[in-house]
Amino acid sequence: MKKILIANRGEIALRIMRSLRKMGIESVAVYSEADINSPFVSYADYAFCIGPPASSESYLNAAHIIQVALDNNCDGIHPGYGFLSENAVFAEQVTSAGIKFIGPSPHSIRIMGSKLDAKDAVKNYDIPMVPGTDTAITDIPEAKNIAGTIGYPILIKASAGGGGKGMRIVESEDEFISQMERAISEAESAFGDGAVFIEKYISSPRHIEIQVLCDAHGNAVHLFERECSVQRRHQKVVEEAPATVVDKDLRARMGEAAIKVAKSCNYEGVGTVEFLLDEDKNFYFLEMNTRLQVEHPVTEMITGVDLVEQQIKVARGEILDFQQKDLNISGHALELRVYAEDPENNFLPSIGRMDKYEIPKGEGVRVDDSFKEGMQIPIYYDPMIAKLIVHAPTRDLAIQKMRKAIRSYNIKGIKTTLGFGDFVMDSDAFISGNYDTHFVKKYFSNENIADKEKEEGRVAAAFAQLLWEQESAKIRVPKSTQSNWSKQN
Repeated sequence: MKKILIANRGEIALRIMRSLRKMGIESVAVYSEADINSPFVSYADYAFCIGPPASSESYLNAAHIIQVALDNNCDGIHPGYGFLSENAVFAEQVTSAGIKFIGPSPHSIRIMGSKLDAKDAVKNYDIPMVPGTDTAITDIPEAKNIAGTIGYPILIKASAGGGGKGMRIVESEDEFISQMERAISEAESAFGDGAVFIEKYISSPRHIEIQVLCDAHGNAVHLFERECSVQRRHQKVVEEAPATVVDKDLRARMGEAAIKVAKSCNYEGVGTVEFLLDEDKNFYFLEMNTRLQVEHPVTEMITGVDLVEQQIKVARGEILDFQQKDLNISGHALELRVYAEDPENNFLPSIGRMDKYEIPKGEGVRVDDSFKEGMQIPIYYDPMIAKLIVHAPTRDLAIQKMRKAIRSYNIKGIKTTLGFGDFVMDSDAFISGNYDTHFVKKYFSNENIADKEKEEGRVAAAFAQLLWEQESAKIRVPKSTQSNWSKQN
């Protein structure tokens, strides 16, 4: 491959381009009118505007993207994550155009894109599953009876869902039908597919995911786990690798299960198998994401493996150049998603101009972004500004490094999740490693960050006062009625 088009934008487009440049491969960017001044556009070897700001007219315009790739003799298309990355039809169209889709086959995407099809695919591989229905619910009264057998609370989930949409927790039989109707309606609205199923609700789960890598020759490895339990609205904000709750034995068993999931759909490339872990360390298959994950940098930091580079090599038909026994965990990594959101206002988007934008730097500090000072946060896309990643020999040192990096990250003009990240790093629950997916609900309130910032302000003011008094004592001018300045030569 000599030239690859990145069918995405922002930080992930720029991150992919950096690996391409390292490999000596030319990059082609496509961008909307809203992104004309974005750094990923200027970094690319070639860049083409594909339409207005709305995603439906630009980053989701599959036909236009493929035509740009054809016009520029691209060997491959990398979809990044989001947009068209898990769209089996797009993968088929790319392949039919004679271009390599850098990701799994349309068959794998289609199977794992449906939670029900995924459950059906893995059921013969002895992989633990959460108790529940394995087909779409068509008879609501019958489903109500099944829920009673499973035992409340139960979880209603959209088969085609993601990001918490079409998901409802049902605490008792009395609310089953109303919650079922809401879940179906939300699923139809969000995904055009009202199919839902039910599962036993695990009350204090931890979200643990396993990174897998498979080539086209039957070789597969896992690159250990990531913990993604600090979430808001069922979406991740803080991730770490390795997980504090996973020991060597559990890691081996979860890794083996993840590889089985990948093999159940003849997977090729980089993928992530997600599990729920209960209080007794029983794990259950949740879903498989058939793409590069937002949080992939923490895996790269602890393994030294460039996952984008591995995607390209697999797409070129190469055999994996390492085996499971060659992989080791080195140190600890943390990632904070820096969103343009206001944590004090229920994490609602904070759109505006970044009047100041200075990123932290230093050994073991990585920032994946595609913004610069003075840029406007577009209203058309996900509000993530950057991913702040740190790596250190131990978890305690990684937390300290993340605290310092957060406080060195200077963004003015908009609200961000930096303050929330600082709160997490100072939280006893997070520091101890004893937390779950209810972290925000249990420990965070709108007043937390405001109180923390006030306290930090008081400390800073007291420190400034102390410094002023010390310096004043050093430079105090002695009292005198005479001055050399008044003397005439």
